[in-house]
Amino acid sequence: MVGEYLLSKERKQASLRLCNVSSFMTELLELSAENPSLHVVIIPGNPGVVQFYKHFVEGVYEMLDGCASVTGNCGFAYKLQQLATFHKLKRYLHVFLDECALNWDSNRLFSLQDQIDHKVAFINQEIQNTEIPIFLVGHSIGSHMSLEVFRSLPERVKYCVGLYPFLSSNKESVAQKVIEKISMSSILCSAISCIVSALGLLPRRLTRFLVKRSVGKSWSTASVEALCGHLLQYHTMRNILFLAKTEFEKFAQEPDWIFMKEKQDQISFLFGIDDHWGPLTMFEEISKKVPNVALSIEKEGHTHSFSCTEAGSVWLADHVVSVIKHQLQVKADRVKDTMVG
Repeated sequence: MVGEYLLSKERKQASLRLCNVSSFMTELLELSAENPSLHVVIIPGNPGVVQFYKHFVEGVYEMLDGCASVTGNCGFAYKLQQLATFHKLKRYLHVFLDECALNWDSNRLFSLQDQIDHKVAFINQEIQNTEIPIFLVGHSIGSHMSLEVFRSLPERVKYCVGLYPFLSSNKESVAQKVIEKISMSSILCSAISCIVSALGLLPRRLTRFLVKRSVGKSWSTASVEALCGHLLQYHTMRNILFLAKTEFEKFAQEPDWIFMKEKQDQISFLFGIDDHWGPLTMFEEISKKVPNVALSIEKEGHTHSFSCTEAGSVWLADHVVSVIKHQLQVKADRVKDTMVG
């Protein structure tokens, strides 16, 4: 039953790998099977830091008994750097100002469409065995990206799972209204990014302490380290806000109900009870307009940021694997019926 699985302490650990995709360095978190029968590609939500999904990737791999390769794909190219601890305020200020000045104009910002194109290019480049079926697992805005990748690669993608899907703007969400206003202002985006960058200059032990005492009280160690090591950078925060801006611009339109209806037997969504990114009003709208899409609601008390906790990662991994195994069984039954017929 979903939710009762416990990961073994001796489980295989996911490894990080850098690869060049479309001239951009991309960080992958992966576990490769020797003779995989399928490939699970996980597309993160914004901010796209794949290290947040460490326990989730390992859970999916273990629960599929090592018969599938599992890859978490980084959302965008952020700076892979570690800042040294500084002992003098003067040096803090000097590096902080240099960081802001360096990133003000020169670094590439990645739009929602850029992210989608990047995922398509990644699959074409890195998963060249076309005989292996691909199962896409998208989280939050990654659910929308997964649908678009599915649209671009219909012969390769066999199924698409959306977790806490962000598919349309929620006009009732105050948080979304605030984020949208900030993301639309280049001045506010730059100011916030500089503030975040300044926090990133603090000693790692201090930022770790602050995270654990605030947003990361229940987070796993891997997630705390991911935030401290990757999010507290100017360019990363600018990309987070720019991606949010293009998300809201895209979601001024209705979801593509026609495409969902065409692929409704190959799509499933999991919603949360109190999730403003994927509200239950969207659950209801999908159930009306695309009635054959597999829909479910998570009632175990996990949150939109499920991958930041080990319990949430394990529960969602169990859910995803249940969906995958069901689809594989459906396919096997169809083959059997064909042979009998």
